[in-house]
Order: sequence, then C-alpha cells, then structure tokens
Amino acid sequence: MSLDLQFNGQTVPLTSEQLEAFNRQGPRYTSYPTAPQWSNDFGPDQAVEALAASNQPGPDGAVAPVSLYMHLPFCDKLCLYCGCNVIIDPLRRRSGGYLDLLKRDIADLASRVDPARPVVQFHWGGGTPTYFSPDELADLFTFTRQRFSFADDAEIGVEIDPRVTTPEHLRTLRELGFNRLSMGIQDFDRQVQEAVARIQPYELVRDHFQTCRDLGFESLNADLIYGLPHQTPASFARTIDQLVGLAPDRIAMFSYGHVPWVMKHQRVLEGTIPLGEDKFQLFRVGLQRLCEAGMVYVGMDHFAVPGDELCHAQRAGTLHRNFQGYTTKAGADVLAAGVTGISGLDRAFIQNHRGLADYGRLVADGKRPVLRGMFLNDDDVLRRDVISELMCFGRVDFAKLGARHGVDFADYFAPELARLKELDAEGLSVTSADSVEATPLGHIFVRLLAMVFDAYLPAAGAASGPRYSQTI
Repeated sequence: MSLDLQFNGQTVPLTSEQLEAFNRQGPRYTSYPTAPQWSNDFGPDQAVEALAASNQPGPDGAVAPVSLYMHLPFCDKLCLYCGCNVIIDPLRRRSGGYLDLLKRDIADLASRVDPARPVVQFHWGGGTPTYFSPDELADLFTFTRQRFSFADDAEIGVEIDPRVTTPEHLRTLRELGFNRLSMGIQDFDRQVQEAVARIQPYELVRDHFQTCRDLGFESLNADLIYGLPHQTPASFARTIDQLVGLAPDRIAMFSYGHVPWVMKHQRVLEGTIPLGEDKFQLFRVGLQRLCEAGMVYVGMDHFAVPGDELCHAQRAGTLHRNFQGYTTKAGADVLAAGVTGISGLDRAFIQNHRGLADYGRLVADGKRPVLRGMFLNDDDVLRRDVISELMCFGRVDFAKLGARHGVDFADYFAPELARLKELDAEGLSVTSADSVEATPLGHIFVRLLAMVFDAYLPAAGAASGPRYSQTI
C-alpha cells in the first residue's frame, strides 16, 4: 500500500519504515515550555505578579494587545473521543452557578489588565458554549465587553456543537458581534458517529452553514478528527468531500489523541481505533483531498482557503501558534478566564484549576483561581521563538533569531544542530550554515524538528519523560 503523499502539487515519497521511525510520542507545541513542565508552586500570587508585569510597555513603548479566552465547560453528553475538560450536566444543575463565578473571575482579571490594552481576539471554547441559552450568552458577553476595551476590528469567535445550537443561538451571536465560528463535526459517517457517541447528521451541519452565511459570519471553520473507530480511507474521503461542498474558510483536521491514562473514558475505544499505518492513511487521504480542493496546508492540522488571513499571515511572516492552534494575532498576550483556562504571557504561563470546586473557592475568595504555571527565563523565550518559527513557517534563519535574542545561534545550539544533521539524513530537514528548513516531508512531521530544540525532553526522547500523544 502506497504511503507517498500528494499535496501542494508535488509527490513526497514515504516508506513504511520511515513512518514507523517518525511515529513517536511528542508535544504538539501549542506552548513552550509545554504543560508538563509547569509547576504547582506557581499560584495566585505569582499569577498576579505575572499579570502586572504583562502591563509594562515593550521596547517600542507600546503595551501588548490581548487575546481573551473563556472556557465554558458544560456539555449535555460525553463524546467518547473527547480530550477536553468538560462537565456533563444535562439537567443544568450547576451551569447557572458557574456563570456567576465566571463573571467574578472576569471582573477580577479585567481589574488587573491595563485598560489601554486592546482586545484584538476573543474566543469562547468548551465544552459547548451553545449549551447555554442565547440570553445567557448575551448577558455574559455584554458583561465582558463592559470591562475590557475591544478593538474595532477584533476577531470574535466561538465554538459550537451543531446538535444543541439553534438558529436563535446563531442570530444572537452575530448580533453581539461574533464574526468567526468553529463547528465541531469530526466525521459524517453514521457508524463512526455511533461508535464515539456523537450522532450528527450531515443535513444538520449543512443547514447551520447556510444560516451562518445568511447571517454574515465572516469566517467559518470546521473541525474533523482522524483516527476514530471504523474510519477507513474511503469513508473519510466521503466526509472530506461532503465538507468541502459546504465551502468552509478553514478546516482543522485533528489527529485523535488517545490518552486513556488522562481521559479514562477513552478506554472504551481500545482495540477499535486505527493505529500506525492505518491511521496515517486517513491523514494521507485527507491531506490529498483538501489540497486537491484548493485549500492551503498551513501546517500541522490546519487548512485554509488561499485568501484566508492565516495564509496571508504565513506569507508575511506574522503567523503565530497558541492554545487555539494557528492564529494571526502574534504579539498578543492570551488571558484566560474559567476552569482550566490557560493564559500565555510573554514571560509566563498560568493555568486555572480544572475542578469546579477549587476554582469556585478561589474565585469566591477574590483570588486568581490558579492551579499551576511557570515563569519563563531567557533560554525558554529563545527556544519558544525557534520552535514557533519551525511550527509556523518550517524554517529558522539563524542570523535573524540570533540577533533578536543576542546570541550566536550556531554556538548556542551546537548540540541541536548536530542532531538536526541526523534528521537531514532522514529526509526531514536541510541544515546549512545559515538556516534549517523543513523538507516537504519535514512539514508533515514538523513536531520532530521542534523536539530537537526542546530542552525539557530527555536525550533519549519524549517516551522516557512525560507521556504525549503519538505524532501520527
């Protein structure tokens, strides 16, 4: 069975032996340092210190803009593939109390942010934000806008579950100013949907797309997952073709992260999910089908139409990667409210408590509801920059990065550059005296290039340290 890849007008050879060698555990690098390195010794007081420092102007005299994230964790039902922090509450017994806590959290966070800092990006994630009624969402959003300064051209997005989202939800969101919407689909195949406990007919999604277009949403994203039970290349190709027919602006085609040691409910899928070469064939057919449809492979798991802002940002060198994936808002501090919310500042990461009881206790006490975090040193910031360049552009210019951080790149990263030569030999990269650049095959396995610069991974590889999902 051929493993050669076809995308961006080229054929990229790949053997089974190469695939086996490249399929390792490794981080997805939505942050660096990655979450396993954050410390429980970092608490509310350290978070307050980090937030205060983030208000200070940079070398250019300007304050950093804000990307505001809020986690709405509630769902009616549990999807068996889910790796998110969710609360299953079909009877709505706790959701009202959570909104009250979230408002107190938002108010406290806003009090610690310089009002001169504009919110250039706002996002509701979950869980299922449309689990809440249109009136509840309108009240929450109005409360937030009254406490932060939104830029006139702010990107305002929300994740929705089509199964619980109504036309009234969509009208309310658009009237509030939401201009981007992300729709969870995963797969249109009925057998796959039954296996993961998420029944979602194509016709329902089609009707939501049409309503969103009629309401004037500027950008529609759809999420797919490959690696689910009963998926085959043929069935996944049908899902891709159906979705392409709906003309989304962006598609995120995520690899199913099987982490049953963290998400115990995923254990019921053991023995039914495609692995290794079988799973890679799903990615392969998705990559080829989406590129043939005219979408651009931005990187990792993101595709966009050629005129999308992600494509413009990648060409302009301003693409960025954070906890929501690829984004155009480089230079913005991510500030998060809600359970498990993660703030990503220039010099710190802050994660809120995952459990509702601990979160609520600290919010009620007027403290930042922080579980753990980390202050970044100069080495962390430098390596974060290198990894970001690889993940976003597939290339690192040694002179540019060295000048930015005041180091001699080749000297500072001598051990890493030696290891890159091994990846050069494997066909993943081309390293010269001036730069390292991912090959077309290296773009597919870019996490392996990034792992070379991760100072926290053991020399023997990620498998001997914290446990991560597979790169395939």
